[in-house]
Amino acid sequence: MADKPAVERSGVEPPFEYIGNELELFLHAENWKRYVAKRLRRYIKGAVLEVGAGLGANSPYLYRDDLQQFVSLEPDPKLCDQFRQRQKSGLIPAKCELLEGTLRDCDPTKKFDTILYLDVLEHIEQDAAEVSLAMERLRPQGCLVVLCPAHNWLYSPFDDAIGHFRRYNKLMYRELSACKPLRIEYLDSIGLLASLANRMLLKQPYPSEKQIRLWDRVFVTLSKAIDPISFHRFGKSVIGVWRV
Repeated sequence: MADKPAVERSGVEPPFEYIGNELELFLHAENWKRYVAKRLRRYIKGAVLEVGAGLGANSPYLYRDDLQQFVSLEPDPKLCDQFRQRQKSGLIPAKCELLEGTLRDCDPTKKFDTILYLDVLEHIEQDAAEVSLAMERLRPQGCLVVLCPAHNWLYSPFDDAIGHFRRYNKLMYRELSACKPLRIEYLDSIGLLASLANRMLLKQPYPSEKQIRLWDRVFVTLSKAIDPISFHRFGKSVIGVWRV
């Protein structure tokens, strides 16, 4: 009889390992990260938890000295090591705390004023259950903030390659919870055209660094001007905010 796999014999779950390798590429998207941070600033207050922090690419743009606490939560041990290395190099604020694990691993008595999922929820199969758990970890009047890639009709080989279960629209956000969203808006109207071109023509599993830099410098800059004019009715990404 063949031996069972080691993880079954030991009863220990294998460490989580992120399957994408685009995180390094998107370190170059500085204009985009500043844009997102500016749109979210009013909801980021008090004790903050960022779920799925990855390399900590968003932390320098989200962290502020007036925050009570900023905790970065990441389940992938390798990404945690890289986070620590980047923090030692001064690329991530020293006051950002790193915890290894998922929200289920955190102390359930610990509550936050803001919980962030930035390009994370689409990687979680049981997304509604995750949203429900996150809301349980919020203090009264706390905010859950979610940013995801928009529109399932844009689902491409790139989404598949980095482990996306889905992309989202406004209706899908409303169905995530019985709690009515405080705000839903789309961002990156010009980037939507680039995503459509990739979906219909290029069909690339991964963008190149040159393409990321072009999108960040040109497309995002144009989107920052066009998005308000269009009242944030369309875009490549969608933001949802819930308040408990």
